[in-house]
Amino acid sequence: MRLGINLGYWGAGNDADNLAVAQEADRLGYSVCWAAEAYGSDAATVLAYVAAKTERIDVGSAIFQIPARTPTMTAMTAATLDTLSGGRFRLGLGVSGPQVSEGWYGVKFDKPLARTREYVEIIRKALSRERVVHEGANWTLPLPDGPGKPLKLIVHPVREEIPTYIAAIGPKNLELTGEIADGWLGIFFAPEQSAISVDPLRAGREKAGKTLDGFDLAPNVPIAVTATDEAADIEAAANFFRPYTALYVGGMGSRKQNFYNRIAQRLGYEKEAAEIQDKYLAKEYDDAAAAVPQEMIDRTTLIGTRDRIAERLQAYAAVGVTTVNLTPAGFTLDERIEALRTAAEAVEQAGLA
Repeated sequence: MRLGINLGYWGAGNDADNLAVAQEADRLGYSVCWAAEAYGSDAATVLAYVAAKTERIDVGSAIFQIPARTPTMTAMTAATLDTLSGGRFRLGLGVSGPQVSEGWYGVKFDKPLARTREYVEIIRKALSRERVVHEGANWTLPLPDGPGKPLKLIVHPVREEIPTYIAAIGPKNLELTGEIADGWLGIFFAPEQSAISVDPLRAGREKAGKTLDGFDLAPNVPIAVTATDEAADIEAAANFFRPYTALYVGGMGSRKQNFYNRIAQRLGYEKEAAEIQDKYLAKEYDDAAAAVPQEMIDRTTLIGTRDRIAERLQAYAAVGVTTVNLTPAGFTLDERIEALRTAAEAVEQAGLA
């Protein structure tokens, strides 16, 4: 099992801490450092900065938003980052959501599966340094009846193939991810209910004539280290993640189209998911956070002492997870660094290194 670190969004007031976290992860031998984007900081600039300040750790986009860039622009960015980092870039993609896609980028949120398939196809064609010719429902290259001509990427990426990941939630998108990607970026993943995500991914791999061997199952997993494994300490640490969980389950997207709310429902929390959303959309944020089930937090995070975290990591490994991308909780940099170190020790203790 490999470990990754997810820095989230840059510009939230802790940028120096984020860099220190990335550098400590690099020192500890973590596999990858991911950066996100929504409608604030862009991930490409952050990743170039982190790559320049680290030595060995891979840098990855989690995710580049598909409506934000044309596929050939993403190919250029991927090739540039891979070159600047010495072959350490991983390309994570996602369709974002209807509010951001249409409200920020002015791109209609429709047929996301077909759009993703085309997007990846064009990127791979460009990165292979073929002349890009494509006729699809979303992109036509070059445009017909004009001065455009088929072009190929001028620069040479360090590697012939850059690993491509897709952030997917729904069953159909998961199946597509298994079919066309090299890895999956997940969220709210519970080992006890892994089939919800893993079965569609496996079906997609089989559709492409492949197995899950070599495919990177890489969920994002928040982590908090506690002094003991007593219920009171576990519940107190879970409070770190209540606002985060409530934001996604209750406030991401609209009432009719919230993909994270659907995850909570598929995990068996239909009633709770509805309550969280009702309270969040009513701007009762504290009540929404309080409505998040303790069990849901505990199943989808790593909370506890090193012993408890090691035991939970074995559960992740048992269902096929190959990379655990950690989001360390803590009010201070020291607490976040402690979480990184504890996780690295727990992987060793669990016999998963």
